[in-house]
This record gives sequence, structure tokens and C-alpha cells, in this order.
Amino acid sequence: MKKNKKYFFIGVGIFVLILIALAIKKKNDRDYIKVATETVQVRDIVETISATGKIQPVKDIKITPYISGEVIEIFVKEGDKVKAGDLLVRIDPEIYKSAYEQAEAQLNSQKANLANAQAQLAQVEARFKNAETIFNRNKTLWEKKVISDAEFETAKTNYEVAKADLEAIKQSIKASQFAVNSAEAALRKSREDLNKTAVYAPAEGRVSKLSVERGERVMGASQFSAGTELMRIANLDNMQAVVDVNENDIVKVKIGDTSLIEVDAYLNRKFKGIVTEIATSASTSGVSIDQVTNFQVKIQMLRQSYEDLIPSDQPDYIPFRPGMSATVDIQTRRSNKVLSIPIQAVTTRQDSTGKVKKVNASQGNEEEAQTTKTSEVFKEYVFIYDNGYARMREVKSGIQDNNFIEIISGLKEGEEVIVAPYSAISRQLKNGDRVEKVPKDKLYEVK
Repeated sequence: MKKNKKYFFIGVGIFVLILIALAIKKKNDRDYIKVATETVQVRDIVETISATGKIQPVKDIKITPYISGEVIEIFVKEGDKVKAGDLLVRIDPEIYKSAYEQAEAQLNSQKANLANAQAQLAQVEARFKNAETIFNRNKTLWEKKVISDAEFETAKTNYEVAKADLEAIKQSIKASQFAVNSAEAALRKSREDLNKTAVYAPAEGRVSKLSVERGERVMGASQFSAGTELMRIANLDNMQAVVDVNENDIVKVKIGDTSLIEVDAYLNRKFKGIVTEIATSASTSGVSIDQVTNFQVKIQMLRQSYEDLIPSDQPDYIPFRPGMSATVDIQTRRSNKVLSIPIQAVTTRQDSTGKVKKVNASQGNEEEAQTTKTSEVFKEYVFIYDNGYARMREVKSGIQDNNFIEIISGLKEGEEVIVAPYSAISRQLKNGDRVEKVPKDKLYEVK
């Protein structure tokens, strides 16, 4: 009986030890954080800024008429190639023909008036010379007391009237000349208006957009209006991406930066481009306090990056159309062969040690002292995997691309850093925590 009790207590003891061991193991399992790691490697890092926009021609001319009227003929259609001087549109010229004929008649009338005044001038000059001769002769006779005062006054009056008539006819001729000049100017304007009923291409290109149809009335350009847009002529051989870049990123963009352009119409394909223009004034979008400030950037597409899309038997084929959606990665900085790790491996933590260096004046040596004020400084850290433990280490980072970040100091090539899960890296992990290294696809498996 005693022997049985002895075995019973031994069995119970063993069972309790097993339970304690399992409990400890379970607790230890809970203390482990599953992590994935990668080694520090040398890579080329290219910092990019992403922006979206539209594909547009580098040269895009809006054609508007100088005069108003009804479109009676259109000589091109969308997609046609035109040369400088080609006739594009004709506007009804009848009203301008009438105005021209009226201006021409008015000019002829003014010329006739001028000729009549010039003919009168000869007569008036003759009368003036005769009156002047009589006045001078009578003046001599009057001074010799040969003629009476009345006769002299008559001669003098006739002379002054003839002189005034001469001056009047000269002024009349000047006025007629001014009238002729004005009529000539009106005729020139009428002739120009008549000529402008025909609209010609100002440059070579393609009709990228036709905005009117035959029979429509259009408004001419004026001081207060740009006029009705008839069409657009664009050089589709040179295309560009026009994108909006956020104000926080625009300071990094420079003229000449290389860019990679993705066009929605060509999936899994990137085209090359060069930044050619950066707006100096901002454009805003949004409402009230939610307004977003952007700057327009133009990136010319390099033809050699899409030449394979142009069939050899169709050299005029244009693979892009104005208005196509595009996403652009502008390469602002580049570092070659630098130490790098995945971006998610770097976290920022607040440095609140509050430790500073202070000099003891009495002894003349430096001693480390704890300040009463906590320092609000954020630093960059990574976690090194060290045989089942996470070791926190401060690093200094450089530029980054979409996947990797340059490490300037704090790491060596080949060291193993924790890269996942990000929630653990950013919040949970602390220096010295126990971790379990697993493949990335096993991170979230539950036993």
C-alpha cells in the first residue's frame, strides 16, 4: 500500500513538472516575435518623384479667325497633315466684299474732291496775284495823292479777300488729302478683312482637333475675346507629358532630369523623357483649406524610346494621341553602388535620453549628467538579427527609391536586418527582444 502511494506521488510530481514545462514553453513561444530578415547589400539607388498628367504635343497651335461670319467651306479634316500656307477654312465673304466696294467708292469720292480743290487752287491763285498787283499799284498812287481813299480801301479789301480765299483753298486741299488718306486706310482694312475670310495654316503639322462644322457662325478675335477656336494644328512628331508636381517635391526637380513615362494605352511599357520646362507659378486644385498646390512640369518624350511602335511601312504613324493619361517618375538623384536595405526596415524612434556633456568647473573634467528636460529628437533605427535577438542600432539614411533606402552609416555589408512585419519594426520591437526568424510567407501562419 505504501509502495503504491509512493508511485502515485512520483507520477503526480512528474505530471506537474510536465505541465510546468509546457507552460514555460508556451510562455516562451508567446514571447517570441516572428520576423523576416534580409542582408545589407550594395545597390544603385535612384530617387524618383511620381506625378500624373496628360500627353500633349510640344507645339500645339489654336487656330481662330480674325473676322466673324459663317463658315462656308472646310478644306481639312481631323488627322490631315498640312503645310504652312495651306487653305484651311473659308468664311462667307459677301458682307466684306460690300464693305470693300463701299470703301473703294469712298476713296474715289475723296480723290475727286481733292482734284477739284487742286483745280480751284489755280483759279484762286490767279485772282490773288491780280488783286495783289492792283493793291500795290493803288497803294503807290494813293501815297502820291493821285487816287482817293475810297479807291485805295476798295483795292485793299479785294486784296485781303483774295488772300483769305487762297489760304482757305489751301486748307481745303489739306483736308481733302487727309480724307483721301483716311479712305485709303479704310480700303486697306476692308481688303484685309476680305482676305481674312480665308484662313491659312500658320505652320506645318497635323489637324489634331477640328472644332467647327460648315454652316456654323464664328466670332473673330478682338481686344476682349480670343475668338472661336476653329481647330488645332499640332506637331505630333514631338510629344510631351504635362504633369502636376506637388509643392513639396518641386524643389527637387531640375531642367534636364531623366524621366520614365508610363502611358495607360501601353501597359507594361516605359518611355524615356527629359524635363524641359518647370512652371514658376503654382496652380491650385481643391476647395478652400483642402486646396493642393502643384506646379506644372513638361517632359519631352524621346523618340528613340518608342520608335519600335512606328511601322516601317507607315513612317507618319503617330503612336500617341493628345490627351492620353500618363504617369511619370522623374529621377531627381542617383547614388551608385551604395549600401542599402528595404525601406520598411528603417523606423524612427524618439530619442529621450536627455544626456548631455557638461564641464565641472572645479575639477576641469567632463562628466556625463542627466538633464531635467527631455530632448525631443527623432532618430532612425534598424533592428539587427542576432541569434534569436533583435538588436536596435542607429543609422543614417540617404536617398531612396520605391523599394530600397541608402544607408550612409550604421551598417556593414552582409549584416542581417529585420525587414518584416512593419508593425513590429515601427512599434513593438525593443532592443534585446527575442525573435524567431521565418520566411516572409510564414510570418502570419498560426500553429
